[in-house]
Amino acid sequence: MPILKATAGNIQKASEFVKKGGLIIYPTDTVYGLGCNPFNVQAVERIFETKGERKNKPLPILGSDIRCVQKIAHLNETAMKIAKKFWPGPLTIIVPKKKSLPDIVTFNFSSVGVRTPNHPVAIQLITLCDGLLVGTSANKSGHKPSKTAREAAEQLGEQVDVILDAGSTLLCQESSVLDLTLEKPKMLREGPIRLEDVINVLESR
Repeated sequence: MPILKATAGNIQKASEFVKKGGLIIYPTDTVYGLGCNPFNVQAVERIFETKGERKNKPLPILGSDIRCVQKIAHLNETAMKIAKKFWPGPLTIIVPKKKSLPDIVTFNFSSVGVRTPNHPVAIQLITLCDGLLVGTSANKSGHKPSKTAREAAEQLGEQVDVILDAGSTLLCQESSVLDLTLEKPKMLREGPIRLEDVINVLESR
């Protein structure tokens, strides 16, 4: 699969593959992502096959903005406060999912990980994909996430339809993951955003 520069035309081309049930690799602010239409069950199946993962690991979903995220996830007052502070940015929050999202995406869990990335190519692409896109990291299961399109191509290139190249990712590390389904927020993976950053926001007026 050739690597395409992330021009407006190629971003449009990638979105068309997504709408047809295809898989794409694309840049985000954290690491390169492997994406598909989250409502297309067959495409989601391909994501698991491509990564070599069992279907018991929920897939994160990227939204172009908070409004689009709310199509698949319930954001309570706490979640909204955090989203408005840290999005777009490298913080994935785990919140209750809506029935509109196929269960295969979350392995039948009642929650889903969501965020809005801080990257112009990712936002343009997700917007063209009707505001939502699977956002799992573009790597084989057990391997390091890809920081460049070339790294992603070496791992998954033969199994996707389009690879968009926008250079090295900005942060070169995966997003922080915050679980908001518990009584108290719990950081499941600390990355660019720390738990104390979140607590400071929640305690502020």
